[in-house]
Amino acid sequence: MATSSNYTHAFTNNNPRTKFLTSSKDVFGSSPVSVTVKKQSNQTRQNSIRSALQTPSILQVPKQTPRKSSKSIELPSLSPSPKVPQNWNFLQKLASIALDAIEDRIKDNEKLHPLPKTVDPDVQIAGNFSPVPEQPVRHSLPVAGKIPEHFNGVYLRNGANPLFEPTSGHHLFDGDGMIYAVKFDNGSASYACRHTETHRLVQERAIGKPVFPKAIGELHGHSGIAKLLLFYARGLCGLVDHNNGIGVANAGLVYFNNRLLAMSEDDLPYHVRVTPSGDLKTAGRYNFDGQLESAMIAHPKLDPVSGELFALSYDVIKKPYLKYFWFSPDGKKSDDVEIDLEKPTMVHDFAITENYVVVPDHQVVFKMSEMVTGGSPVVYDKEKVSRFGVLDKYAKNGSGIKWVEVPDCFCFHLWNAWEEPESDEVVVIGSCMTPADSIFNECNEELKSVLSEIRLNLKTGKSTRRAIISPENDVNLEAGMVNKNLLGRKSKYAYLAIAEPWPKVSGFAKVDLSTGETKKFIYGDEKYGGEPLYLPRDNASDEDDGHILAFVHDEKTWKSELQIVNAKTMELEATVMLPSRVPYGFHGTFIPARDLASQA
Repeated sequence: MATSSNYTHAFTNNNPRTKFLTSSKDVFGSSPVSVTVKKQSNQTRQNSIRSALQTPSILQVPKQTPRKSSKSIELPSLSPSPKVPQNWNFLQKLASIALDAIEDRIKDNEKLHPLPKTVDPDVQIAGNFSPVPEQPVRHSLPVAGKIPEHFNGVYLRNGANPLFEPTSGHHLFDGDGMIYAVKFDNGSASYACRHTETHRLVQERAIGKPVFPKAIGELHGHSGIAKLLLFYARGLCGLVDHNNGIGVANAGLVYFNNRLLAMSEDDLPYHVRVTPSGDLKTAGRYNFDGQLESAMIAHPKLDPVSGELFALSYDVIKKPYLKYFWFSPDGKKSDDVEIDLEKPTMVHDFAITENYVVVPDHQVVFKMSEMVTGGSPVVYDKEKVSRFGVLDKYAKNGSGIKWVEVPDCFCFHLWNAWEEPESDEVVVIGSCMTPADSIFNECNEELKSVLSEIRLNLKTGKSTRRAIISPENDVNLEAGMVNKNLLGRKSKYAYLAIAEPWPKVSGFAKVDLSTGETKKFIYGDEKYGGEPLYLPRDNASDEDDGHILAFVHDEKTWKSELQIVNAKTMELEATVMLPSRVPYGFHGTFIPARDLASQA
């Protein structure tokens, strides 16, 4: 493993890639935060918005020391060299040496072939997508403006933050989970970030190097098969334990039944506690007291009326490829409901209404045989027709599901859904993405994510789809939410990330879902952020009576902040200056102080 001395010039012209750079002692910016609010514009969207993850120039770290910084950038200590756990016996040590040698040969062979940009770590984790070290709690952070009075609790956001520098293919989604937390207490704010101590991370930290295969970045082609075999060989020799999950817990967060759960769809959730000081501690892999035996996707749905949690689990190897289940408010799990799919399909998200669960069956599928011919097992099936299944929320089996075809539709995320009984329709709000597999496979087509209203007629079995925003004003909208108190019910507004240049986020849009009227909030010049989180005011009279929170990074000064925006006026009310850089990440949640007090 390389030492930190290899990267001392990472911010010079000689090194265009960010390699595990950050500082836990960055100075706070002193200049006032500027903000631009743009209402609906008649300007035509750019004709060719490509994925930033496929365009290295967009993601490169600045070629000079960041401006407006009075101190030099500190580099964290990189991961230690591989080490031998003390509990290994002599034969295990020999096996480790032999398997490491085989792994080195595999990696040497990989270097003979260029990596696709979708799994090239020089692209995938460059700039502010690169990881940071853990940050212990820092209290009394500087604040510009005034923190809203109803902010008592903790805002948390998840993200992929690899502990070790990748030694081969790596996708943005492959990194170890890290949670970034800002705790509010009577007008003051504290900050901390910690890795979620997954079974995988704990073992790799003990060994001193990555040994678990990366689900997207490495499992493709013949080398992917070889790495899988190598991983299971290590398991047979007792060098790793793969019986307690291999997930990274880096995507979703939900607070349910007095527990904060960190999730990725390849494993069980992990229970993480928020300490009274605002720090984070992993309690462990959570199986709902032995009730959950399969992985759970990272987007379970918490019904705001019943307090129940609804979830899915998919399998890429054996039938049933998809299962549905739910939990009572006190955590009692239902029986699994098998949903019959012909092929193993990626089901990253789904929706609920008052009475139904809405399940997408799209064209991005898993085809493990592609690895044998040198490809990725995640493929776009052009022969398949996308469809949505509508099933009673409390169904005992999947026989009653009603499938409605929605051709050429791939929604990585669904924002809301509701019933309109007068027309026998279920309305689904989602962002339709094309090309459907562009996140996973390299392509040169323009990437679009169109906010859409999809109507599923349960009587006729037909569907209609319309773009909510007019074409001349359309922008890529990906990652966001509606008012959580209206999940599964008709909502007027959605708050969604403006993902341009994809996947960096330049701001967010407040969209009227019926008229398409769009009000944009831009984070600032060379400032980018992540998913906006809408926090409604307690007992709010209006749907948009609340605030939007977003972590924002300034690519000029190389500093990060938390912006708090009034959802009604779309004006910046407060900015919390953060003590260390926050990489662009995934999904978040807010836990009120009253709920923190009753954590399990």
